[in-house]
Amino acid sequence: MARGPEEVFNYLTEVEELAEDVLADRQQVIDLGQKRNFNREAIRSLQKEKSKDKVWVCFGSTLIKLTNPQTLDMLQKDQEQLNKEIDKIRSQLKVKVNNLNDAQGKPELKGFDLIPLMKMEMSSIHQCLNR
Repeated sequence: MARGPEEVFNYLTEVEELAEDVLADRQQVIDLGQKRNFNREAIRSLQKEKSKDKVWVCFGSTLIKLTNPQTLDMLQKDQEQLNKEIDKIRSQLKVKVNNLNDAQGKPELKGFDLIPLMKMEMSSIHQCLNR
């Protein structure tokens, strides 16, 4: 089956857009992961300090002096938000990679749509195995 130049161009454009979308999401996961690591370092540092003194916190280009517990609480909330955002992007990334593979005519990746077992499910399995 021969394809016309316009049909080939449209196909390549679609594949390129899907690939760019996948790459952009991957880069966003990397950037958010770096931010999460910086937050983790800051949280650990504040936990070691354990003083009630005020610490300087940078918000954008503004420095604010807050108490250690307030800062720790804010960083932990930010950490939770980053974790949720990374998980959301990763789940969307799986769908986007499958769409890209479909557009390229490749088979769907197997094993990437697995969901981890919950603690209760794992304890049930351990109980069954230990009988």
